[in-house]
Amino acid sequence: MARQNYLFTSESVSEGHPDKVCDRISDAILDAFLTEEANARVACETFATTNCVVVGGEVGLSDKSRLADFMGRIDGIVRDCVRDIGYEQDAFHWNTLQLHNMLHPQSAHIAQGVDRDGAGDQGIMFGYAVDETPEFMPAPILYAHAILKRLAEARKSGAEPTLGPDAKSQLTLRYEDGKPVEVTQLVLSTQHRDETQSSADIRAIVEPYIRQVLPEGWLTEATEWWVNPTGTFVIGGPDGDAGLTGRKIIVDTYGGAAPHGGGAFSGKDPTKVDRSAAYAARYLAKNVVAAGLARRCTLQLSYAIGVAKPLSIYVDTHDTGQVPESAIEKAVAKCMDLTPRGIREHLNLARPIYARTAAYGHFGRAPEGDGGFSWEQTNLVDALKKSV
Repeated sequence: MARQNYLFTSESVSEGHPDKVCDRISDAILDAFLTEEANARVACETFATTNCVVVGGEVGLSDKSRLADFMGRIDGIVRDCVRDIGYEQDAFHWNTLQLHNMLHPQSAHIAQGVDRDGAGDQGIMFGYAVDETPEFMPAPILYAHAILKRLAEARKSGAEPTLGPDAKSQLTLRYEDGKPVEVTQLVLSTQHRDETQSSADIRAIVEPYIRQVLPEGWLTEATEWWVNPTGTFVIGGPDGDAGLTGRKIIVDTYGGAAPHGGGAFSGKDPTKVDRSAAYAARYLAKNVVAAGLARRCTLQLSYAIGVAKPLSIYVDTHDTGQVPESAIEKAVAKCMDLTPRGIREHLNLARPIYARTAAYGHFGRAPEGDGGFSWEQTNLVDALKKSV
């Protein structure tokens, strides 16, 4: 029997966190390639430090003669990302940073497997859903994201000009009878521009926005607040700490409430199952819970490089299932083609929809009209019910 009364903590980081700056750049480059060609191949990694950004990895277009010309656009893409995030610091500025572009054509040995519709690599991917929030997400990570997203909106609108781009949040929630009921600990560290501002000054700025996004009654007199606990946070972003693509994978997914596979998402085109199969696993788990087949679902897929069919499908409903887990495993395989090509086509992933995923989570977001976050749809509910 699963525990019903406990504490659980998750963290999030803002779009200006050094690692998230890198995720955004990698995904913006991916989007640019997919705008150029739906079948473009991209595996782009980014490194950022004081006034310097390095991009590298493998890219490919079907017309190789266009690749050299396309490389000339990378500089502008990188600077536009940094400017949009809000970095105009002396030691990290969109206009003055040095860019080193080390992207090169995709390996022919990798391409040969993908071109046969096989997976671009071996690996395991997990999806998860739970009914404790309307988004079918664990509450700690969902609201840790919501806090930082709201503060970014206030900063970018000009309402709170003293706030900087770099920030982190962390929520500890108390669960009672399996449902979140109270914030016991709230941690927020946010970059600010005025060295004279104290932790109390920053709390006075951010607290109204935090109260806007958290459910009524979750903040109590017993909630402990830790706002900029070190005191001053003026030096931030890649100047304060180097950043790398793919270093916030738990932030990207379920905040530690569920397993994570072996790979990160950002900078990878949808032929890479690290990304597309993780999206498919979330889609299936969410539809299982939305269909009422379980209150909680973890779903695992596994793949081999060059092989199209998944090697295994595993479902765990954590003692909340209304039907046998083996029946759900058979149903998801019947209701969705889980080959790499099948996933891309079912979720319509070969389009430039990825830069928006780089901050505030890949899951728990509303599906968008242009196909963004298609894996958050619940349009498989009827098929799953019928299949089981």
